[in-house]
Amino acid sequence: MSATAQALRLWRRAEEDDAWRLLRADNAPFAVAVLAEHLGGDDRRVDADELAEAIDADLDEMRSYGHDLPLNARGYLTAWRTAGLIARRASEGARGETYELTVDALAALRFLDERESPRHAATASRLASLSMQLTQLAIDTDPQAARRLERLRSERDRINAQIASIERGDADDALTGPRALERLRELLSQASEVPDDFSRVRAVFEELSSTLRAKILESDATQRAVLDDVFRGVDLIGDSDAGRSFSAFSSLVLDPALGSAFEEDIRQVLERDFARELTVTQRRRLRGFLDELKIRTAEVHDVITVFARGLRRYVQSQDYQRDRVLRTKLLSAMATAHAAAQTTKPYTPVGIDLELTSVASSSVGALRLHDPSEYDAAADITTHETAAVDWEMLRAFARETEIDFSELTANVNDVLTASELPSVGDILDAHPATQGVASVVGLLSLASEYGTRGDEVEQLTWITPDGIPSSALVSTHRFTERIP
Repeated sequence: MSATAQALRLWRRAEEDDAWRLLRADNAPFAVAVLAEHLGGDDRRVDADELAEAIDADLDEMRSYGHDLPLNARGYLTAWRTAGLIARRASEGARGETYELTVDALAALRFLDERESPRHAATASRLASLSMQLTQLAIDTDPQAARRLERLRSERDRINAQIASIERGDADDALTGPRALERLRELLSQASEVPDDFSRVRAVFEELSSTLRAKILESDATQRAVLDDVFRGVDLIGDSDAGRSFSAFSSLVLDPALGSAFEEDIRQVLERDFARELTVTQRRRLRGFLDELKIRTAEVHDVITVFARGLRRYVQSQDYQRDRVLRTKLLSAMATAHAAAQTTKPYTPVGIDLELTSVASSSVGALRLHDPSEYDAAADITTHETAAVDWEMLRAFARETEIDFSELTANVNDVLTASELPSVGDILDAHPATQGVASVVGLLSLASEYGTRGDEVEQLTWITPDGIPSSALVSTHRFTERIP
């Protein structure tokens, strides 16, 4: 890449990247200090009201030193959210909202933190760690089994020699003093980056969810793989590369044996003499590292579950059909506006008046306050005792939310025993759609996998759950084989 091309790329990156935007802000020192203090520590997600109150106190103190900070806490929070530095989310434990740092803001804070407290350029612990990882990588990726065995036996002989030396009492090379403290601080440095990794993982899943929704909206009849997978109950979020990678990571974090050994190792390390050089914050962070991993893992698991359920609900509720129509109309309107812009000015009167969506208020007396007592329940609340679940009720509920592919498979195989190449209409004639349009969609999905699609058209009929006869003209789909 030439210097010009690289400069142009970095120029565009400087305009688009939120991390650069934070570093180039007018009040960057204040923004960095506030965000790092209130959102960059152990509490990565803070209630919106509590955060605003804390920032207002910081603003009063900073202004007493003569700094010009024109906005209040709410104003700065809005500006930072617009700039992509903080994300606002609904609170999970109570009514309200919370704020947390975005991935770009974390990157900027990490960069400034390293500039403030730079690491040593080369340490023995870092070189040893790299050497060990490189050796293990060379062994694991060697295609020659003989060479792998030779390396493993060599490593085994080295370990056996160390064991024998310790048993004879000859070895007195236990790591102590500055070298042990250096290695421990290197571990703490790596551990401090783990919360940032979880934020990046969450951002990856958010982007994946948005991408899948966009594919559903933009796909047509010939490109509906994502839509069919969701109808069949495939977890596209969990089955993605990021989902499988995170699942493997979480299985290690939540392994009881690994967790017990990890906590025991931490306890033993903190009892060593060299660990007394650590600060109280460093010792507390090391003791709570595994608990923090478990908490962050559970949060990302919840995010994956929410995204997967939301995507499935979005498809099964047919909301995507409405959004498709809206997207088509918007694109058509934009195309028409682009063509009209060549001859018509934006301020040209068009003869149409649009009402504003805001509420007009002539005075304070026109406002009516909300009285919660008006919504109090007059009757006593009835307490129902728990009882054994009704299996039939659960089955009926499941049929309302899921396509019964087992029933559809049995219907298709039943008709195939009596006739060859039956169409979807033949299946519905022999076995009416018990789930309405869901049964029709399920049969078409099965026919696309276990049959063929013809050029002719047939009319499919069914009865909706409300008892309304319905029909549709679709391409004829015929089953050519039994469904396993």
